[in-house]
Amino acid sequence: MDKRLEEFKKLLDIMDKLRLNCPWDKKQTNESLRTLTIEEVYELADAIMAGNNDEIKKELGDILLHIVFYAKIGEENKSFDIYDVLNSINEKLIYRHPHIFGNVQVNSSKDVEENWERLKLKEGRKKTVLGGIPGHMPAMVKAHRIQDKVRGVGFDWTEKEQVWDKIKEEYEELMTEIKNNSQENIEEEFGDLIFSIINAARLYGINPENALEKTNKKFIKRFNYLENKTISKGIDLKNMTLDEMNEIWEEAKKE
Repeated sequence: MDKRLEEFKKLLDIMDKLRLNCPWDKKQTNESLRTLTIEEVYELADAIMAGNNDEIKKELGDILLHIVFYAKIGEENKSFDIYDVLNSINEKLIYRHPHIFGNVQVNSSKDVEENWERLKLKEGRKKTVLGGIPGHMPAMVKAHRIQDKVRGVGFDWTEKEQVWDKIKEEYEELMTEIKNNSQENIEEEFGDLIFSIINAARLYGINPENALEKTNKKFIKRFNYLENKTISKGIDLKNMTLDEMNEIWEEAKKE
């Protein structure tokens, strides 16, 4: 037997034993696992951002365990089992890649994405282009996904440079509402501006979530440098001027 299949079977056998004999595993439900699964996905995301292949491997294992766990619960409920999970994804991949498993011709990854969205609509599982987007998805990720999906059916700028005029328009509208001091309208215009900036990132091949997280990490690193530098000198940040902080901040940029 292929060693990959041997290890997968071993995992299934382990899950069977845990479900029968482990007090913690026995009491788990789909609902109790949900938040833990979300946490595991974020841990995988952290490992990917850190470029730590050993941690990526471990976190993928944790997520695979959760998949097997949900499948085991489904089997106990007589609703589905791991075979159904695997069979479903295999059938979907074959159906949505007719350029590999059929006679459809594509010229680019863009063609593949557009064909994917058309096939999803034909399946009839969702009635609208945006119907499959999870309601609880984080707002920035959701905005990027919304824009990507509507692009798949042709709702997009003809030239990516056009997005900058939209950003300027949204910025000016925000400034107008700030002058009017209307908090509700300011929030709305901030949302429109951020949505437009996310759209620009997509058009230029940048994942805004990844870009922002890299900036978060950069800021944390530099602020930690600032904080450690002041502590080593016996200085309290609260007693420093912004100019004094900026001087050390510029040092941090060189680290």
